[in-house]
Amino acid sequence: MEIVGELLNELPWFLAHMATALALTLFYVVIYMWVTPHPEIKLIRENNIAASLAFAGSLIGFCLPLASAITNSVSLIDVAVWGGVALLVQIVIFYLVCLPIPKISERIEKDEVASGVWLGSASLAGGLLNAAAMTS
Repeated sequence: MEIVGELLNELPWFLAHMATALALTLFYVVIYMWVTPHPEIKLIRENNIAASLAFAGSLIGFCLPLASAITNSVSLIDVAVWGGVALLVQIVIFYLVCLPIPKISERIEKDEVASGVWLGSASLAGGLLNAAAMTS
């Protein structure tokens, strides 16, 4: 019974971290869709594979460092600050990806899968590096 009691004592912290993570993720999605010229959700609803791959890579690329922040932070404010850093890193990655392929959004809208894979992979790679950098 002690184990159940200990778990219940930790429940408020779990809920606080989960709520913070969900709020930061929703904020990220809104900001990311505002920054990118192509309408991700509309394209995904239209079964655009390129948009789906690009957005999925970006979302995972954001959530990986956010998970790292939750694991390594000492407070919810700390999580929020590092979540903001993760958001900024993903926005920078989007613009860096546009350098070699300037019209990547137009290509994604045309469902050019290679462009979606490129953006999604770069976002995921950036998120992995960002998460690793947060633990040092």
